[in-house]
Parts: sequence; structure tokens; C-alpha cells
Amino acid sequence: MSERVRILGLDPGLRNTGWGVITVEGTKLSFVACGVVTSDGDLALALRLKQLHDRLTDVIRTWTPDEVSVEETFVNKDAQATLKLGQARAMSLLVPALHGLPVAEYGANQVKKTVVGVGHAEKDQVQAMVKILLPKADFKKADAADALAIAIAHAHHRKARALAASY
Repeated sequence: MSERVRILGLDPGLRNTGWGVITVEGTKLSFVACGVVTSDGDLALALRLKQLHDRLTDVIRTWTPDEVSVEETFVNKDAQATLKLGQARAMSLLVPALHGLPVAEYGANQVKKTVVGVGHAEKDQVQAMVKILLPKADFKKADAADALAIAIAHAHHRKARALAASY
């Protein structure tokens, strides 16, 4: 019998960080939960980051993942926005690490290629495939669907990553 692993996928953002939890047993994927943690845009950056930290901590304590996967930062032309996204992403890396969880990182194109089959898929294509792969998924926001896609990508790549790390 295969081991059962619970994976938390995170789609970082300063305003909205999507999260999605799945289990993988052999090749079978199962939906567990998903949602979005938010920060208050009226607060100072430090307090917003603290909100993300605290809310991600709650997600980890509630859903007790075994492994975490985080989307890599997409760099855009607005340096200030990229920097803020990077700081929010730091919370997505730090919180699981503080709980002793292994964290894997995936680029957006790798996630799309794994879930849809093409690296430049549109958001609606990703959401449609997430719904096919996880029929019970009840995501209300695109950020939660993206987080589930990141978890799915990790489910598909985790053994190859572990094998590569052992060499």
C-alpha cells in the first residue's frame, strides 16, 4: 500500500494568498480543503505580513500538511509590486519552515504544464483541469484554485525531486 501524503499548495500574494490542501496516495489525488488568507490593505506592510504569518499558521495547524509547495515569484515591470509580492512569498516559505515542513517551489509555467499540459495556459484552463483532477474541489476564488494547482504539481513531481536530491 502507498503512503498517504497531505500537501499544502500556496499561491502567495500580499492582499490574497491562496491555499489548497490535497492528499496523494499512489496516483490518487483527493481534495481536502482550500481558501484564501488576506491582509488588510489599510495597515502598514509589517502588520500585513504579520497577518499573513498568523493566518498561514492557522491553516497549517488546522490542516496539518506533510509537505508544502509554493509558487515562485513572477517578476513584473513594477519593481515595488514585485518587492511586496516577494515579501508575501517569504511568509509562504517561512511559516511552513517554522513548523518543520519541507517546502518545494515551482514556477508558474511548470505548474501550468503539469496540470494543463501547456506552460502558457490561461487561468480558466487551469481552473477547469483542477476541477477535473479534484472533482470535489469547491474553490470560490482563483487564488485558491491556483494553490490547488500548485499542490497538484507537487504531487506529480515530489518523487522525482526526492530522487534527484538523493544523488
